[in-house]
Amino acid sequence: MRESDSERISVVKLRWKRRGIYLLPNLFTTAALFSGFYAIVQAMNGHYEHSTIAVFVAMVFDGLDGRVARLTHTQSEFGAEYDSLSDMVSFGTAPALIVYEWALKDLGKLGWIAAFIYCACAALRLARFNVTVEVIDKRFFQGLPSPAAAALIAGVIWVALDFQVAAANIAWLAWLMTLFAGLTMVTNIPYYSGKEINLQKKASFFVVVLLLLFIFVLIPSHPPLVLFGIFLSYALSGYGMKIWRFYKNRKRSEIRKES
Repeated sequence: MRESDSERISVVKLRWKRRGIYLLPNLFTTAALFSGFYAIVQAMNGHYEHSTIAVFVAMVFDGLDGRVARLTHTQSEFGAEYDSLSDMVSFGTAPALIVYEWALKDLGKLGWIAAFIYCACAALRLARFNVTVEVIDKRFFQGLPSPAAAALIAGVIWVALDFQVAAANIAWLAWLMTLFAGLTMVTNIPYYSGKEINLQKKASFFVVVLLLLFIFVLIPSHPPLVLFGIFLSYALSGYGMKIWRFYKNRKRSEIRKES
């Protein structure tokens, strides 16, 4: 075989290798996509508690696929695009349809407009993240992450169902929460990303105990209320950080003027 022929074969093999996709991380992404689809189906059948739980399950799988890809060195452009499309279904379309079916439908035009604004903001948030991921500070997200926004919507519904509050009684609260979650996604408000956390590093015994208590005691004690409280605090933390940065920068500028 001539050297040129062997080179062509090598190039062809390399191209086929590049066209392949990594199975393990994309299985987690598919599981997240299925959870979002399942949430929509259950909402259409009136099983809203199942819908909200499915959204939180999608968050777990969405958090795992990226970490699995990094730990196994199986990151790829295909995986990143697939994850973004999965997020749009699970954290963009699903929450909007669930809250609309549950409470916003009775508000007429204002109801579906709010649901659409949330869905559109989720799409814009994901598109902006995809084009700025290489240039932004990895420590912070720009705007509320779509999984956290979805958790706010699902959390409101889950808490109301758990306390047996009728959707009609808090329809306007759900409307406001939908707009708040949607619009916060497309702001420039910084949110801590947690990407600096390294699970392979050693942690103190106290930190491990707190983490175990949080996972196995606090959350199981009352999942709807605890999870909603966590994500509501996270959503408000960005505004707190924005105010603190504004105050800090203002104080620095005053010191410079005085000097």
